[in-house]
Amino acid sequence: MLGALPGYPQGVLSIARMLLGLLLSITVAYPDTTGILSEHLTEGILWLPQGIARAHLAGWGDTLLFAGIFVTATVLPDLPRVVALSEDTVPGSRVAEVTVSCSNSSSSPNVTLDSIEPSHPFNSIAISSDPTDATTFRAEVTLRAGAELDARQVNQYTLILRAACPGEGEVEERLFVQVTAGHVFRCDSPFASAEGDVVQVLADVAPRTPLYAVLPQPLGGLTFRLRNRNTPLTLTRRGLVLAPDNGFDPSKDTQTFRLEIEVMDRHGHNCSGAVRVEVLPSHRPRVTFPEPHRAVSVTEGIGPREVVTQVHARGDNVRYAILAPVAPTLFTIDEVTGEIRSTRRLQVTRAHLLIRAYNALHPDDHATATVNITVQGTNCQAPRCVPAIFVSQVPETVSPGSTLVTLRCTDSTSTDGCLHYALEGPPSSRSHFCMEGPQLKVNTSLDYDSETMAALGFQFTATIVVTVGGQPLQSTRVPVLVTVTPVNEFRPACPSSATFTVPETAAFNSVVGRVAGTDRDYPLDSLEYSLEGGSGPAQPFSIDRRTGEIRVVGPLDSQQQKSYRLVVQLTDTHNDLDPRKRQSRVCDVSVRLQAVLDQLPVCIPEVQELRITAGSPGSRQPVTRLACHGSPDSSVLTYTIVGGNEDGRFRLEGNTLIYLPSGRTSPHPFVLLVEVWAGSGARRRSSVVALVVHVTPRSTPVPPSTTTQHTTLQKEPLVVLQTEAVWHPPAWFVAVLTISGALLLATLGCIGRNLLCSNWAPGKLFLAQSSWDVVEHSRGKEEQGNQHASSPGQFDGHAQDPGECPVLQPQSSLGLCPPGRVVRGQERWGPGLGGSD
Repeated sequence: MLGALPGYPQGVLSIARMLLGLLLSITVAYPDTTGILSEHLTEGILWLPQGIARAHLAGWGDTLLFAGIFVTATVLPDLPRVVALSEDTVPGSRVAEVTVSCSNSSSSPNVTLDSIEPSHPFNSIAISSDPTDATTFRAEVTLRAGAELDARQVNQYTLILRAACPGEGEVEERLFVQVTAGHVFRCDSPFASAEGDVVQVLADVAPRTPLYAVLPQPLGGLTFRLRNRNTPLTLTRRGLVLAPDNGFDPSKDTQTFRLEIEVMDRHGHNCSGAVRVEVLPSHRPRVTFPEPHRAVSVTEGIGPREVVTQVHARGDNVRYAILAPVAPTLFTIDEVTGEIRSTRRLQVTRAHLLIRAYNALHPDDHATATVNITVQGTNCQAPRCVPAIFVSQVPETVSPGSTLVTLRCTDSTSTDGCLHYALEGPPSSRSHFCMEGPQLKVNTSLDYDSETMAALGFQFTATIVVTVGGQPLQSTRVPVLVTVTPVNEFRPACPSSATFTVPETAAFNSVVGRVAGTDRDYPLDSLEYSLEGGSGPAQPFSIDRRTGEIRVVGPLDSQQQKSYRLVVQLTDTHNDLDPRKRQSRVCDVSVRLQAVLDQLPVCIPEVQELRITAGSPGSRQPVTRLACHGSPDSSVLTYTIVGGNEDGRFRLEGNTLIYLPSGRTSPHPFVLLVEVWAGSGARRRSSVVALVVHVTPRSTPVPPSTTTQHTTLQKEPLVVLQTEAVWHPPAWFVAVLTISGALLLATLGCIGRNLLCSNWAPGKLFLAQSSWDVVEHSRGKEEQGNQHASSPGQFDGHAQDPGECPVLQPQSSLGLCPPGRVVRGQERWGPGLGGSD
């Protein structure tokens, strides 16, 4: 405080107060408009006169908040400034480091980063302390991960840094980041975006029409590669996307094709992008002739293949043809351009042509026009050449410098020295052929096995123009058509690896592998495959004649033979005009059998007891689904009912049991045996599942006796499936139990026979009562009325001989006496036959 500073004279303090008041007045009157805060910091508390609310001192870093109180503000001494950043900078790199000065070192300042641009590629500010100065901190600006800089889109970012130290005022400064062009090869947007560029074309666009250019102005040394092959579109070496060779299908709705393309320069830098071609249905115009009738007059002497006239029709994909005469002898028409040319030297004549124009993609869209051609006579004659048209086939092995044809041309003056020969035509024809006087010679090699030759259709067209000197100049044109024929130069080559592995449980016609042979003759890899020795038990395989796929055609057993050695013969096709010049090669193929452990199908549970309510007759009622599985590499399981389905009420659909309801009115149980098996032939493995199905008939409501009509809603039957787990003992246990039971019954039968027949004592009674007592009881009254026992088989009431059985009923199957009650004296058999004495 200036008013209480010891050791200073009052005059000095008064002068200081006056200077400070003057400075404050100047500051209030002329505020700081530079926008740049001072780097100097001033600490202290000054008691100033009342009434001053807030002011900035020019050149000071303090802020006067209240009358006589200063608060020190944070300072960014490095800002503002400009930083250059290359667009090649790696994400995460440091862009700039800014110094933050605080008045104290209590804690780190708070620095935030904003940008005038809506989206900037920078991370939040990272703060670090300065080891040499506790009040100085470093604010680091870094490039965000995944950031992509493009100087052509944004060449400068304006960053706003706001810093505030604890207990101090906030300061705001700007950092300008200029993005400079780098050396990275980039593709333009939207081609390089994730969605890719979009091109819309009509369905009736002509075949091989350029649809899209990857780079509008492609640079030299670029290579374009198509990543996805499942598209009918074509990508050229210059980065042009062409329509399919046969055009699009106009009958379909909107079609979409996506092409993923990679571009690489000569330095190995690359970029990639995508283009989506949307094919829209076309609303094509109809094909029409603006001039349906036309008359043309020409002079005689016009040579072969010279243009006489040209017709034109409106429409899309227009092609032309001569309808009449059916076999024109004087004229022909170019189906694309509509040019009518002569087929030979014309003389005085008249010709009437009927021309048809049609849409190549839609032949039903067509129109016709008539052309009348009149050939008038003239005294000037052009040279006559033999042959007038040259058509030839040349093998691809013809050597450069070979003569194809020598023209013999004469004019009316018979001065052959005045004839001049020139070759006209496409650049490809003029580069492969040349004229030396009247001789047409081969200029360069004609390689049939090249993409350039295939693009030309293996044909060259040209025209030899023969001109005679004099006035006026007369010329004759000799059309030339040279077709290059293939020569079988190379033998097929075997694949580098021809070893396959197949499980021994492979099904019939399963694919083992493919023998991929190669042949450098065009068409490339046109091979036929054959298996020496054919297919049989010793060689259970076959090979596809065209694809080279090896398939299983017989049973396999790794225990009998672990591997097979197959001899495959590769023979080239369509590589020479002479089929006798085919070449072949023999390749060894090894097929190894993979052993598979035999495993029976397992069903859980093996025994099921089910209860269902029968539905309406004629319906199909699912009962249960069998849960069975075999070995992991086995074939599909097969289910068959082998027992208990005599009336055909059940059917299996896969592993689902179906019940076919009938008109049965009483409950009925069914015991079904289902065989589950996998494999085939000798390796067939099966298991049996037992199903006990209790079928309860559907209840029928009884109509009431009154005449009132009631409407009863028909309810869907509720089918309740109940599965009970039943213990299924092993076969040996059942066999032992059956034998033991049979022996026990036989033993009991023998003991009973001995007791009843051999050791019968008068004082012993058999008190067992069975159904025979009931029968005798029902006949008691009849026996009381008839006291005599006249018929055999009746008991007279007296005890019998112990060695004999009472003759009441026939003996049982075990030889025992019929059940009954034996009494002494006058006792009778069973109750109700007589009273006891």
